[in-house]
Amino acid sequence: MKSPASNSFKSLKSDIWICLKLTIAFGVLFIIINQQFTLKGAGYTFLISAMYSFILGLGNGIINDYLNTKWNWVTQTNQRVLSGVIATIIYTVIAVLLIHYVQYIVMFGYDPANFFKGYLVWVHLFAIIISLGIATFFHARGFMVNWKAAMAQENTQQQFVAKTETAKFETLKNQLDPHFLFNSLNVLTSLIGENPAQAEKFTTKLSKVYRYVLEQRNKDLTPLAEELKFAKAYMELLSMRFEDAVEFNIPSEVSSDSLKIVPLSLQLLLENAVKHNVVSSAKPLKISITEENGFLKVTNNVNPKEAIGKSTKVGLQNIADRYGLITDRSVEITNNKRTFTVSLPLLTQINSIMRTSEDYENSKYVRAVERVEKMKEFYQNLVTYLVMIPVFIFINLRFVPQFHWFWFPIFGWGIGVLFHGLEAYNYSVFMGKDWESKKIKELMDNDKNNY
Repeated sequence: MKSPASNSFKSLKSDIWICLKLTIAFGVLFIIINQQFTLKGAGYTFLISAMYSFILGLGNGIINDYLNTKWNWVTQTNQRVLSGVIATIIYTVIAVLLIHYVQYIVMFGYDPANFFKGYLVWVHLFAIIISLGIATFFHARGFMVNWKAAMAQENTQQQFVAKTETAKFETLKNQLDPHFLFNSLNVLTSLIGENPAQAEKFTTKLSKVYRYVLEQRNKDLTPLAEELKFAKAYMELLSMRFEDAVEFNIPSEVSSDSLKIVPLSLQLLLENAVKHNVVSSAKPLKISITEENGFLKVTNNVNPKEAIGKSTKVGLQNIADRYGLITDRSVEITNNKRTFTVSLPLLTQINSIMRTSEDYENSKYVRAVERVEKMKEFYQNLVTYLVMIPVFIFINLRFVPQFHWFWFPIFGWGIGVLFHGLEAYNYSVFMGKDWESKKIKELMDNDKNNY
């Protein structure tokens, strides 16, 4: 394990290398823009670029790293933000003025008495705002890195529950597809008049399918024998609907009663096969389920529908994610254009880390992820605001100095950024901080007491 000092040195070395590349890149850019092709002009340009890159960039980076050692972004967010704002503003203002003194007074020979007058005031303001925008970006980046690290260290139990709930939702959404139910009821309607006995059989199997869904929706794993029995009932239901357009082969026995599988995964795979392939008497859909080398293989022939479009593979990804959280063995998918095969690992026990959703408040994890996304959007908005406002000021004062229209975007856009920040940090102007979370908890407690 590397020591903090080693990591700090490595980070500093990386920052220096980045500043050096920025010095060269901006130096070359401004040499071309300003046509400073003399040795003296090029030297001045590279020196100024180096001062901005190293004094401002590297300096703010060192301050950022130091503050990270004092306050944690996740557990001490308010202290870290406040210290970052104060330290960054003070350092940036001093650094910009120092750089401009060297640039304009020492290098270009301006009168020191005019350092805070006229044109130079706007130059100072422009540079300070740009620098604060860049510094904000680095602080936002530091926040995101630390937050992601904290999320990565979250208990594996909560991660599993969050993924499982998503997978269960997608599975139930596919299974209780109104389109599927509508087609099944149409088949049932036609059978009632033509073949009442077959209609009764169809109704029985349909009820078994939906009863199994309700029974399995809160389970992490289910016995393979039960899942195969359900798959057989489901395929018989499809056979009644499509008649001879569907052929299936499902084993009637399993090699061991201890084998388990993710519930409803077979239904999702079978439904996908029907959804993405042509099902007709001329081109029957052939589905085979076999147990081989510790895997349950679901294979179907490939006759893609032309109008279905590109598959999003959301269902397959959910199954793969759930397996990835409970076993090192991964789901295998092969497609040779003739057959499509999904191999599901067969498990013999549930890992001790697995729990049901009642054991963990997985909603907190989901809400935390959503909040991070809002914060990321806010920081992007803030950086854009701090970068573009000086550009507006420059354009206004350069081309239309008699009318200061730049105040409109400063205040209009600024108010939007302010409210965006309040939303990202879950703070209501009228209700106070965390009002939404407190109100939700209050209502949940009231419902619990009433119950």
